[in-house]
Amino acid sequence: MMETSRLEIRLAASQEDLLASQRLRYQVFVTELGGGGEMVDHARQLECDAFDPVYDHLLLVDPERDPASLAHVVGVYRLLRSERAEAFGRYYCDAEYDLTPLRALGRPMLELGRSCVHPDHRGGAAMFLLWNGLAEYVLTHGIEILFGVASFHGTDIAALRMPLAWLHHHHLAPAGLRARAQERAFQPMNLVPPDALDRRQAMTAMPNLIKSYLKLGGYVGEGAFVDHAFNTTDVLVMMDTKAMSGKHRSFYTRRAPL
Repeated sequence: MMETSRLEIRLAASQEDLLASQRLRYQVFVTELGGGGEMVDHARQLECDAFDPVYDHLLLVDPERDPASLAHVVGVYRLLRSERAEAFGRYYCDAEYDLTPLRALGRPMLELGRSCVHPDHRGGAAMFLLWNGLAEYVLTHGIEILFGVASFHGTDIAALRMPLAWLHHHHLAPAGLRARAQERAFQPMNLVPPDALDRRQAMTAMPNLIKSYLKLGGYVGEGAFVDHAFNTTDVLVMMDTKAMSGKHRSFYTRRAPL
């Protein structure tokens, strides 16, 4: 684990920042996890898509690295506010989930995506710094609903049945918030009866990002979405900042240990 006290959290402010975030995403989502996509640039090792120009890119930056190297970004979060999404015509999640229940709320929303941290910085303060940056962004823009897809690696549903069932039985969103996975890749999550659930097994197989969302009081949508192109099984996670308890809010906004 590398030193994190020198790292800075900020929004992308240049083309080099954007390219560096896409390089990090390539290293994590393509090289490490075996994903892909129509706009992935293998020659330049960039994971790109059509949404990059309309998102804000929250970056964790090592200021001691030359931006020209495209190695100065060591953590990233993509952020899309509802007003930008409506002007653009869609959210990323529209391809995987029917977001009608969320749109019907008429509240300021933020779509989260492409969250990743360089392997050298995992397990330390890096994710806390990203959370702190996200919290500041949410407060600045008056965001009330946060949502986005979070992924399990792989598409072997048998191997994921315990954590998916745990989410279904313990963290399913209320009906008014319950977006549903698109039918073309809909995967039921009610795969294990409630009395057969094994919490330890479910939590061991649960990605850390999803566990962090659950600590914030997050809910999941109806059904998972199997994304074969990206080699993931996705769940839609939603959080209502106005409904956060004091415990959840302190986890979300506390300063990272440096």
